[in-house]
Amino acid sequence: MKDPQKKLKISFNSPVILSFTILCAVTLLLDWLTKGYTNEHFFSVYRSSWTSPLTYVRLFGHIVGHANLDHFVGNIMLILVIGPMLEEKYGSSNILFVILATALATGIAHLIFVPGYALLGASGVVFAFIMLSSFTSLKEKQIPLTFILVAVLYIGEQVYQGLFVESNISNLAHILGGLMGSGLGLIMHKNKMNRY
Repeated sequence: MKDPQKKLKISFNSPVILSFTILCAVTLLLDWLTKGYTNEHFFSVYRSSWTSPLTYVRLFGHIVGHANLDHFVGNIMLILVIGPMLEEKYGSSNILFVILATALATGIAHLIFVPGYALLGASGVVFAFIMLSSFTSLKEKQIPLTFILVAVLYIGEQVYQGLFVESNISNLAHILGGLMGSGLGLIMHKNKMNRY
């Protein structure tokens, strides 16, 4: 019999994903309040002097900056759908590592290959999570067909768009995010780095 005294509670079920979401929302609000100053100086990555401490802040900070509400919602919706499942499977510290490693890799690649433009947003993390989610049912010496299909559709589309479609979307960040999710997924699976 259920206890009538127990009330429905909201749980902070996915601390890394929820904290990341809140940080992105606060960053978006700050950008709006400062009329773009915070995104330009802290939350987007672009070619700058390696002697400036802000260069290193931006290498990680660019994933929490978003250009506008649509950009924010597009990324965060996918992170909120996929992220909690991944955090439950792999644990909070591993998911935090995936986020930070993806930020660093996409930030450095952007500085090297696309130095004339600023990069901001969590889409590299989204692609890392999409590819990582394909590993949740990986079994020994088997490659899930879902992983192959996701890789072909998501990464293939980004390669095509990068080569043939002119836009302000960083296909490089998407591709590299997907590769980070795939590589880290293999490593975590091989080393049994999950919560179970």
